[in-house]
Amino acid sequence: MKYRKFGSLDFQVSVLGFGAMRLPLDEQSRIMEEEAIRMIRHAIDNGVNYIDTAYPYHGGKSETIVGKALQDGYREKVYLATKSPVWMIKKANHFDRYLNRQIKRLQTTPDIYLFHGMNQFRFEVVKNLDLIEQMEKAREKGLFKYIGFSFHDNFDVFKEILDYHAWDCCQIQYNYLDINYQAGTRGVRYAGEKKVALIIMEPIRGGKLAIPQHLLDSKPEIKNVLDNAPIKRTLADWALQFVWSHPEVSVVLSGMSSMQHVIENVKSAENSGINHLSEEELKVIADLRAAYRKLEIIPCTNCQYCLPCPNGVSIPTNFNIVNELAYWGEKHRKKIANLYERMVKTPQELENRKIQGDEYEGAASLCIECLECLEKCPQQINIPEMMKKIKSVFENDQTIPEVFI
Repeated sequence: MKYRKFGSLDFQVSVLGFGAMRLPLDEQSRIMEEEAIRMIRHAIDNGVNYIDTAYPYHGGKSETIVGKALQDGYREKVYLATKSPVWMIKKANHFDRYLNRQIKRLQTTPDIYLFHGMNQFRFEVVKNLDLIEQMEKAREKGLFKYIGFSFHDNFDVFKEILDYHAWDCCQIQYNYLDINYQAGTRGVRYAGEKKVALIIMEPIRGGKLAIPQHLLDSKPEIKNVLDNAPIKRTLADWALQFVWSHPEVSVVLSGMSSMQHVIENVKSAENSGINHLSEEELKVIADLRAAYRKLEIIPCTNCQYCLPCPNGVSIPTNFNIVNELAYWGEKHRKKIANLYERMVKTPQELENRKIQGDEYEGAASLCIECLECLEKCPQQINIPEMMKKIKSVFENDQTIPEVFI
């Protein structure tokens, strides 16, 4: 295993961290507890010293499983991170309520405590309820040592949050498809400039960048890039090596759901390095990125120039959801459609969310074809037309081929 300095702090973490959001499940979608514990301990036995979990993972069971896995002397071998569920905190004293519940689940105090899934809305909650003050008070009591936030929004919001407080660390989504998505490459570099420890999540994009060998024939564009690459790696290894090559990155989290994932990722970590990819290898990654882009039915780059929509439509989010369905196929419809189901679909519901101060994302059905977005899109996407199609897919249960092809 290889290790890196944790930002400006005086300790080192393994380049590979164990993300406990995708633990192994049985046919009834229940965590396979013994196997999950075996996997976590195998990772630790092979040098992994960073474990990441959160309050809502696996319906609240992830923290409990991690706590069990860290018994028998394993707790002393790792840095343990969990997260405060900001969206559930309605009053300042709720902060301690959830933290105490998490400590009980984990059977220990964490080393690192993060505000979970920060965006513009949740950042306002943190400020309005003085939650950073609550976090600092809890740290003074010895309930954790280091503070930070995980993040899902655009670069400007990331910069605003990072500049707001003396954070020890931050956690962002980053992979070779998401170089311009959310915090993106600019966020990676800015965290490095601030010397804030950078934790990377979704390096393999929820499995999208790790197509099994036996399924590669169904994605000939991607298979062709791999076949012609000067160095032979698995797709997952290419994705991980890309993220590890960035000197700003301290630890890369992988949500491992099988022992084979653990074994392969540990091996990848042993071959990692800073700025270690050659020009040829970087070209392979660029070619893989281009191949994946060809599989998207809507060529949105998430530049967000189309926002804000005057009618509340979260345009890039709608595009991302339908692109995911196009990529994964109908067998994954239920899981992907759930993302759309959670979105606001009527003007009245939108107004109610605003009045109640709740966060929201607007579905395609909110589009009234005002056409304001058309002149803003650099990709010249016919956004109103796409919104009608997305509505047909997710609200009228039509398939991608029926609507888009």
